[in-house]
Amino acid sequence: MTQAAPFPQDRTCPYHPPAGYRPLSEQGPLSRITLYDHTEAWVVTGHAEAQALLTDDRLSANRQNPAFPSLAPRFELSRRVRTALLGVDDPEHNRQRRMLIPPFGVKRVAAMRPRIQHLVDQLLDAMLEQGPPVDLVSAFALPVPSMVICELLGVPYADHDFFEEASRRLLRGKTADESEEARLDLMDYLVGLVDRKSRAAGSRPTDTAAPAEGLLDDLVRERLHTGEVDREELARIALILLVAGHETTANMISLGTFTLLEHPEQLDALRAEPELIRDAVEELLRFLSIADALQRIATADIEVAGQTIRAGEGVFLAASAINRDAAVYPEPDDLDVRRSARHHLAFGFGIHQCLGQNLARLELEIAFTSLLARVPGLRLAVPPDEVPIKPGDTIQGLIELPVSWGRG
Repeated sequence: MTQAAPFPQDRTCPYHPPAGYRPLSEQGPLSRITLYDHTEAWVVTGHAEAQALLTDDRLSANRQNPAFPSLAPRFELSRRVRTALLGVDDPEHNRQRRMLIPPFGVKRVAAMRPRIQHLVDQLLDAMLEQGPPVDLVSAFALPVPSMVICELLGVPYADHDFFEEASRRLLRGKTADESEEARLDLMDYLVGLVDRKSRAAGSRPTDTAAPAEGLLDDLVRERLHTGEVDREELARIALILLVAGHETTANMISLGTFTLLEHPEQLDALRAEPELIRDAVEELLRFLSIADALQRIATADIEVAGQTIRAGEGVFLAASAINRDAAVYPEPDDLDVRRSARHHLAFGFGIHQCLGQNLARLELEIAFTSLLARVPGLRLAVPPDEVPIKPGDTIQGLIELPVSWGRG
Protein backbone atom coordinates (compact mmCIF):
# COMPACT_ATOMS: atom_id res chain seq x y z
CA MET A 1 0.00 0.00 0.00
CA THR A 2 1.35 3.45 -0.95
CA GLN A 3 2.37 5.65 1.97
CA ALA A 4 0.26 8.81 2.16
CA ALA A 5 2.25 12.01 1.58
CA PRO A 6 3.60 13.81 4.67
CA PHE A 7 1.82 17.00 5.72
CA PRO A 8 2.55 19.83 6.18
CA GLN A 9 5.69 20.39 4.13
CA ASP A 10 8.11 23.31 4.17
CA ARG A 11 8.28 25.74 1.28
CA THR A 12 11.57 25.87 -0.57
CA CYS A 13 10.52 29.11 -2.27
CA PRO A 14 8.80 31.64 0.02
CA TYR A 15 6.01 32.43 -2.44
CA HIS A 16 5.30 29.00 -3.96
CA PRO A 17 3.56 26.02 -2.31
CA PRO A 18 5.75 23.12 -1.17
CA ALA A 19 6.78 20.99 -4.15
CA GLY A 20 5.02 17.97 -2.68
CA TYR A 21 1.61 19.63 -2.90
CA ARG A 22 1.53 19.56 -6.71
CA PRO A 23 1.26 15.74 -6.91
CA LEU A 24 -1.55 15.92 -4.35
CA SER A 25 -3.45 18.40 -6.51
CA GLU A 26 -2.82 16.35 -9.64
CA GLN A 27 -4.29 13.18 -8.16
CA GLY A 28 -7.56 14.92 -7.28
CA PRO A 29 -9.17 17.56 -5.06
CA LEU A 30 -9.04 15.32 -1.98
CA SER A 31 -6.08 13.17 -0.88
CA ARG A 32 -4.83 11.16 2.07
CA ILE A 33 -1.90 12.57 4.04
CA THR A 34 0.28 11.48 6.97
CA LEU A 35 0.80 13.77 9.97
CA TYR A 36 3.87 14.03 12.20
CA ASP A 37 2.50 11.37 14.61
CA HIS A 38 1.90 8.90 11.73
CA THR A 39 -1.88 9.28 11.84
CA GLU A 40 -3.63 9.77 8.52
CA ALA A 41 -6.00 12.56 7.58
CA TRP A 42 -7.40 14.22 4.47
CA VAL A 43 -6.12 17.28 2.62
CA VAL A 44 -8.34 19.35 0.33
CA THR A 45 -6.65 20.99 -2.68
CA GLY A 46 -9.68 21.74 -4.89
CA HIS A 47 -11.32 25.18 -4.74
CA ALA A 48 -14.95 24.05 -5.20
CA GLU A 49 -14.53 21.19 -2.74
CA ALA A 50 -13.00 23.53 -0.16
CA GLN A 51 -15.93 25.94 -0.42
CA ALA A 52 -18.41 23.08 -0.08
CA LEU A 53 -16.68 21.63 2.98
CA LEU A 54 -16.19 24.97 4.73
CA THR A 55 -19.95 25.55 4.59
CA ASP A 56 -20.81 22.00 5.70
CA ASP A 57 -21.80 21.85 9.37
CA ARG A 58 -20.62 18.24 9.54
CA LEU A 59 -17.09 19.62 9.52
CA SER A 60 -16.20 20.96 12.97
CA ALA A 61 -13.61 23.51 14.11
CA ASN A 62 -13.89 22.41 17.76
CA ARG A 63 -10.30 22.06 18.92
CA GLN A 64 -11.33 20.44 22.19
CA ASN A 65 -12.39 17.33 20.31
CA PRO A 66 -9.84 14.68 21.44
CA ALA A 67 -9.42 13.55 17.82
CA PHE A 68 -8.93 17.05 16.40
CA PRO A 69 -5.96 16.89 13.99
CA SER A 70 -2.71 18.59 14.93
CA LEU A 71 0.01 20.00 12.67
CA ALA A 72 2.88 19.67 15.14
CA PRO A 73 3.65 18.41 18.67
CA ARG A 74 3.48 21.92 20.10
CA PHE A 75 -0.25 22.09 19.37
CA GLU A 76 -1.13 18.92 21.29
CA LEU A 77 -2.00 20.74 24.51
CA SER A 78 -4.41 23.04 22.67
CA ARG A 79 -6.99 20.24 22.77
CA ARG A 80 -7.15 20.62 26.54
CA VAL A 81 -7.80 24.35 26.75
CA ARG A 82 -10.76 26.50 25.82
CA THR A 83 -10.34 28.89 22.93
CA ALA A 84 -12.54 31.37 21.07
CA LEU A 85 -13.77 32.21 17.57
CA LEU A 86 -11.51 30.08 15.35
CA GLY A 87 -11.62 26.93 17.46
CA VAL A 88 -15.29 26.76 18.42
CA ASP A 89 -18.51 25.90 16.59
CA ASP A 90 -21.95 27.47 16.62
CA PRO A 91 -23.82 28.52 18.66
CA GLU A 92 -20.83 29.64 20.79
CA HIS A 93 -18.94 30.87 17.73
CA ASN A 94 -21.93 32.88 16.47
CA ARG A 95 -22.43 34.50 19.88
CA GLN A 96 -18.79 35.58 20.06
CA ARG A 97 -18.61 36.74 16.45
CA ARG A 98 -21.75 38.89 16.73
CA MET A 99 -20.02 40.95 19.42
CA LEU A 100 -17.24 41.85 17.00
CA ILE A 101 -18.92 42.39 13.64
CA PRO A 102 -19.63 46.17 13.93
CA PRO A 103 -16.05 47.37 14.62
CA PHE A 104 -14.69 45.22 11.78
CA GLY A 105 -17.34 46.28 9.25
CA VAL A 106 -16.45 48.07 6.02
CA LYS A 107 -17.50 51.58 7.12
CA ARG A 108 -15.82 51.45 10.54
CA VAL A 109 -12.61 50.12 9.03
CA ALA A 110 -12.63 52.71 6.22
CA ALA A 111 -12.78 55.44 8.86
CA MET A 112 -9.42 54.19 10.16
CA ARG A 113 -7.62 55.02 6.90
CA PRO A 114 -6.20 58.42 7.98
CA ARG A 115 -4.84 56.99 11.22
CA ILE A 116 -3.29 53.95 9.53
CA GLN A 117 -1.73 56.22 6.89
CA HIS A 118 -0.26 58.39 9.66
CA LEU A 119 1.27 55.38 11.42
CA VAL A 120 2.71 54.05 8.15
CA ASP A 121 4.20 57.46 7.32
CA GLN A 122 5.82 57.67 10.76
CA LEU A 123 7.44 54.27 10.35
CA LEU A 124 8.71 55.09 6.87
CA ASP A 125 10.08 58.43 8.12
CA ALA A 126 12.07 56.57 10.79
CA MET A 127 13.26 53.91 8.34
CA LEU A 128 14.44 56.46 5.79
CA GLU A 129 16.16 58.51 8.46
CA GLN A 130 17.99 55.42 9.70
CA GLY A 131 19.16 54.61 6.19
CA PRO A 132 19.89 51.28 4.54
CA PRO A 133 20.24 48.43 5.06
CA VAL A 134 17.30 47.61 7.32
CA ASP A 135 15.30 44.55 8.23
CA LEU A 136 11.90 45.39 6.76
CA VAL A 137 10.17 42.93 9.10
CA SER A 138 11.22 44.66 12.33
CA ALA A 139 11.32 48.21 10.91
CA PHE A 140 8.01 48.23 9.06
CA ALA A 141 6.08 45.02 8.38
CA LEU A 142 5.59 44.03 12.02
CA PRO A 143 5.07 47.48 13.61
CA VAL A 144 2.31 48.51 11.17
CA PRO A 145 -0.28 45.88 12.17
CA SER A 146 0.92 45.80 15.78
CA MET A 147 0.24 49.51 16.18
CA VAL A 148 -3.10 49.27 14.40
CA ILE A 149 -4.46 46.32 16.39
CA CYS A 150 -3.26 47.88 19.65
CA GLU A 151 -5.14 51.10 18.91
CA LEU A 152 -8.23 49.20 17.80
CA LEU A 153 -8.35 46.98 20.88
CA GLY A 154 -7.04 49.47 23.43
CA VAL A 155 -3.90 47.43 24.18
CA PRO A 156 -0.87 49.55 25.19
CA TYR A 157 1.62 49.49 22.30
CA ALA A 158 4.34 49.94 24.91
CA ASP A 159 3.84 46.23 25.61
CA HIS A 160 4.40 45.18 21.99
CA ASP A 161 7.78 43.53 22.62
CA PHE A 162 6.11 41.21 25.13
CA PHE A 163 3.12 40.16 23.07
CA GLU A 164 5.06 39.87 19.81
CA GLU A 165 7.61 37.59 21.47
CA ALA A 166 4.90 35.56 23.21
CA SER A 167 3.05 35.22 19.90
CA ARG A 168 6.21 33.85 18.28
CA ARG A 169 6.56 31.25 21.04
CA LEU A 170 2.88 30.36 20.78
CA LEU A 171 2.97 29.81 17.01
CA ARG A 172 6.50 28.51 16.57
CA GLY A 173 7.54 26.99 19.89
CA LYS A 174 9.57 23.80 19.64
CA THR A 175 7.46 21.90 22.19
CA ALA A 176 3.90 21.77 23.47
CA ASP A 177 5.09 23.05 26.85
CA GLU A 178 6.77 26.09 25.28
CA SER A 179 3.64 27.00 23.30
CA GLU A 180 1.42 26.47 26.33
CA GLU A 181 3.67 28.66 28.47
CA ALA A 182 3.34 31.40 25.85
CA ARG A 183 -0.45 31.03 25.82
CA LEU A 184 -0.57 31.31 29.60
CA ASP A 185 1.67 34.39 29.53
CA LEU A 186 -0.66 36.06 27.03
CA MET A 187 -3.76 35.04 28.98
CA ASP A 188 -2.33 36.39 32.25
CA TYR A 189 -1.51 39.68 30.54
CA LEU A 190 -4.93 40.00 28.88
CA VAL A 191 -6.93 39.00 31.97
CA GLY A 192 -4.98 41.67 33.85
CA LEU A 193 -5.72 44.20 31.10
CA VAL A 194 -9.43 43.31 31.15
CA ASP A 195 -9.45 43.79 34.93
CA ARG A 196 -7.80 47.21 34.60
CA LYS A 197 -10.32 48.26 31.98
CA SER A 198 -13.16 46.94 34.10
CA ARG A 199 -12.04 49.06 37.03
CA ALA A 200 -11.53 52.07 34.75
CA ALA A 201 -15.07 51.70 33.40
CA GLY A 202 -16.35 52.57 36.85
CA SER A 203 -13.95 55.45 37.45
CA ARG A 204 -13.93 59.04 36.26
CA PRO A 205 -12.94 59.69 32.61
CA THR A 206 -10.01 61.79 33.84
CA ASP A 207 -8.32 58.75 35.44
CA THR A 208 -4.85 58.95 33.83
CA ALA A 209 -3.86 55.52 35.19
CA ALA A 210 -6.42 53.79 32.97
CA PRO A 211 -5.16 52.18 29.73
CA ALA A 212 -6.17 53.80 26.44
CA GLU A 213 -9.69 52.92 25.32
CA GLY A 214 -10.62 50.69 22.41
CA LEU A 215 -12.78 47.74 21.46
CA LEU A 216 -11.94 45.88 24.68
CA ASP A 217 -13.38 48.76 26.71
CA ASP A 218 -16.62 48.55 24.72
CA LEU A 219 -16.77 44.80 25.34
CA VAL A 220 -16.11 45.30 29.05
CA ARG A 221 -19.01 47.76 29.35
CA GLU A 222 -21.45 46.06 26.98
CA ARG A 223 -20.67 42.36 27.49
CA LEU A 224 -18.64 41.80 30.67
CA HIS A 225 -20.56 44.12 32.98
CA THR A 226 -23.87 42.80 31.65
CA GLY A 227 -22.86 39.20 32.38
CA GLU A 228 -22.80 38.02 28.76
CA VAL A 229 -19.12 37.01 29.05
CA ASP A 230 -16.72 36.49 31.93
CA ARG A 231 -13.20 37.91 32.13
CA GLU A 232 -11.53 34.68 30.95
CA GLU A 233 -13.72 34.41 27.83
CA LEU A 234 -13.10 38.06 27.00
CA ALA A 235 -9.36 37.48 27.39
CA ARG A 236 -9.55 34.45 25.07
CA ILE A 237 -11.31 36.55 22.44
CA ALA A 238 -8.72 39.31 22.87
CA LEU A 239 -5.90 36.79 22.48
CA ILE A 240 -7.19 35.63 19.10
CA LEU A 241 -7.69 39.22 17.90
CA LEU A 242 -4.30 40.40 19.14
CA VAL A 243 -2.24 37.50 17.76
CA ALA A 244 -4.10 37.12 14.46
CA GLY A 245 -4.38 40.90 14.09
CA HIS A 246 -0.64 41.49 13.90
CA GLU A 247 1.02 38.20 12.94
CA THR A 248 -0.81 37.50 9.68
CA THR A 249 -0.69 41.03 8.26
CA ALA A 250 2.98 41.41 9.18
CA ASN A 251 3.77 38.27 7.22
CA MET A 252 1.77 39.50 4.23
CA ILE A 253 3.57 42.87 4.17
CA SER A 254 7.06 41.35 4.30
CA LEU A 255 6.40 38.35 2.05
CA GLY A 256 4.35 40.49 -0.35
CA THR A 257 7.21 42.97 -0.66
CA PHE A 258 9.72 40.17 -1.27
CA THR A 259 7.45 38.66 -3.91
CA LEU A 260 7.05 41.95 -5.76
CA LEU A 261 10.81 42.50 -5.71
CA GLU A 262 11.23 39.03 -7.22
CA HIS A 263 8.67 39.85 -9.94
CA PRO A 264 9.99 43.19 -11.26
CA GLU A 265 7.57 43.34 -14.20
CA GLN A 266 4.63 43.18 -11.78
CA LEU A 267 6.28 45.70 -9.48
CA ASP A 268 6.80 48.06 -12.41
CA ALA A 269 3.14 47.68 -13.42
CA LEU A 270 2.01 48.55 -9.90
CA ARG A 271 4.31 51.56 -9.73
CA ALA A 272 3.06 52.78 -13.12
CA GLU A 273 -0.60 52.25 -12.23
CA PRO A 274 -1.10 52.70 -8.46
CA GLU A 275 -4.84 52.27 -8.98
CA LEU A 276 -4.11 48.54 -9.41
CA ILE A 277 -3.39 48.24 -5.69
CA ARG A 278 -6.70 46.61 -4.74
CA ASP A 279 -6.39 43.90 -7.36
CA ALA A 280 -2.71 43.53 -6.48
CA VAL A 281 -3.52 42.94 -2.82
CA GLU A 282 -6.08 40.27 -3.70
CA GLU A 283 -3.62 38.61 -6.06
CA LEU A 284 -0.89 38.60 -3.41
CA LEU A 285 -3.31 37.12 -0.89
CA ARG A 286 -4.15 34.36 -3.38
CA PHE A 287 -0.58 33.82 -4.55
CA LEU A 288 1.00 33.66 -1.09
CA SER A 289 -1.77 31.96 0.94
CA ILE A 290 0.11 32.38 4.21
CA ALA A 291 -2.52 30.61 6.37
CA ASP A 292 -1.91 27.36 4.58
CA ALA A 293 -3.54 24.64 6.67
CA LEU A 294 -7.03 25.19 8.06
CA GLN A 295 -7.91 22.29 10.35
CA ARG A 296 -11.26 20.58 10.82
CA ILE A 297 -12.70 17.26 11.98
CA ALA A 298 -15.67 15.41 10.50
CA THR A 299 -18.54 14.76 12.91
CA ALA A 300 -20.39 12.57 10.38
CA ASP A 301 -19.56 10.82 7.12
CA ILE A 302 -19.20 13.26 4.20
CA GLU A 303 -19.09 12.34 0.51
CA VAL A 304 -16.77 14.61 -1.48
CA ALA A 305 -15.35 14.16 -4.99
CA GLY A 306 -16.05 10.43 -4.97
CA GLN A 307 -14.37 9.95 -1.58
CA THR A 308 -15.85 9.40 1.87
CA ILE A 309 -14.53 11.36 4.81
CA ARG A 310 -15.48 9.25 7.82
CA ALA A 311 -16.75 10.68 11.09
CA GLY A 312 -13.78 11.34 13.37
CA GLU A 313 -11.28 11.87 10.56
CA GLY A 314 -9.18 15.02 10.35
CA VAL A 315 -9.36 17.36 7.37
CA PHE A 316 -6.85 20.01 6.33
CA LEU A 317 -7.53 22.65 3.70
CA ALA A 318 -4.28 23.59 1.94
CA ALA A 319 -4.90 27.19 0.90
CA SER A 320 -1.74 27.44 -1.20
CA ALA A 321 -3.00 24.59 -3.40
CA ILE A 322 -6.67 25.61 -3.30
CA ASN A 323 -5.82 29.14 -4.43
CA ARG A 324 -3.85 27.75 -7.37
CA ASP A 325 -6.65 25.57 -8.71
CA ALA A 326 -6.35 25.94 -12.49
CA ALA A 327 -10.10 25.43 -12.84
CA VAL A 328 -10.56 28.82 -11.16
CA TYR A 329 -7.34 30.70 -11.95
CA PRO A 330 -5.77 30.43 -15.42
CA GLU A 331 -1.97 30.20 -15.19
CA PRO A 332 -2.28 29.90 -11.39
CA ASP A 333 1.47 29.88 -10.72
CA ASP A 334 1.90 33.30 -12.34
CA LEU A 335 1.67 36.47 -10.27
CA ASP A 336 -0.57 38.94 -12.11
CA VAL A 337 -1.46 42.19 -10.35
CA ARG A 338 -4.19 42.79 -12.94
CA ARG A 339 -5.92 39.50 -12.17
CA SER A 340 -9.36 39.48 -10.55
CA ALA A 341 -8.63 37.13 -7.65
CA ARG A 342 -11.54 38.02 -5.37
CA HIS A 343 -12.73 34.43 -4.99
CA HIS A 344 -9.56 33.29 -3.24
CA LEU A 345 -9.82 31.51 0.10
CA ALA A 346 -6.88 33.22 1.81
CA PHE A 347 -9.29 34.46 4.49
CA GLY A 348 -11.08 31.12 4.71
CA PHE A 349 -14.74 30.64 3.85
CA GLY A 350 -18.01 30.04 5.63
CA ILE A 351 -18.82 30.96 9.21
CA HIS A 352 -15.17 31.10 10.31
CA GLN A 353 -14.07 33.41 7.49
CA CYS A 354 -11.55 35.93 8.82
CA LEU A 355 -13.32 38.61 10.84
CA GLY A 356 -10.53 41.13 10.24
CA GLN A 357 -10.27 40.80 6.46
CA ASN A 358 -11.49 44.37 5.79
CA LEU A 359 -8.85 45.75 8.13
CA ALA A 360 -6.12 43.52 6.68
CA ARG A 361 -6.93 44.64 3.14
CA LEU A 362 -6.78 48.30 4.12
CA GLU A 363 -3.48 47.89 5.97
CA LEU A 364 -1.95 46.07 3.00
CA GLU A 365 -3.16 48.66 0.49
CA ILE A 366 -1.72 51.53 2.52
CA ALA A 367 1.52 49.72 3.41
CA PHE A 368 2.38 48.64 -0.14
CA THR A 369 1.32 51.93 -1.76
CA SER A 370 3.30 54.04 0.69
CA LEU A 371 6.39 51.83 0.72
CA LEU A 372 6.66 51.71 -3.07
CA ALA A 373 6.01 55.44 -3.46
CA ARG A 374 8.46 56.61 -0.82
CA VAL A 375 11.24 54.06 -1.38
CA PRO A 376 11.38 53.83 -5.20
CA GLY A 377 14.80 52.16 -5.24
CA LEU A 378 13.85 49.41 -2.79
CA ARG A 379 15.77 46.18 -3.35
CA LEU A 380 16.96 43.08 -1.51
CA ALA A 381 20.15 43.56 0.50
CA VAL A 382 21.03 39.84 0.32
CA PRO A 383 20.60 37.15 -2.35
CA PRO A 384 17.00 35.83 -2.44
CA ASP A 385 17.99 32.36 -1.26
CA GLU A 386 19.51 33.85 1.90
CA VAL A 387 16.19 35.31 3.08
CA PRO A 388 15.06 33.05 5.98
CA ILE A 389 11.63 31.39 5.62
CA LYS A 390 9.27 30.29 8.38
CA PRO A 391 8.56 26.52 8.60
CA GLY A 392 5.50 24.94 7.00
CA ASP A 393 3.65 24.15 10.22
CA THR A 394 2.99 27.79 11.09
CA ILE A 395 1.76 30.93 9.36
CA GLN A 396 3.93 31.32 6.28
CA GLY A 397 6.26 34.28 6.04
CA LEU A 398 9.79 35.60 6.40
CA ILE A 399 11.82 35.72 9.59
CA GLU A 400 13.81 38.70 8.29
CA LEU A 401 13.83 40.74 5.08
CA PRO A 402 17.08 42.71 4.65
CA VAL A 403 16.48 45.53 2.16
CA SER A 404 18.36 48.51 0.81
CA TRP A 405 17.70 51.47 -1.48
CA GLY A 406 19.49 54.37 -3.10
CA ARG A 407 22.76 53.92 -4.94
CA GLY A 408 24.15 50.39 -4.73
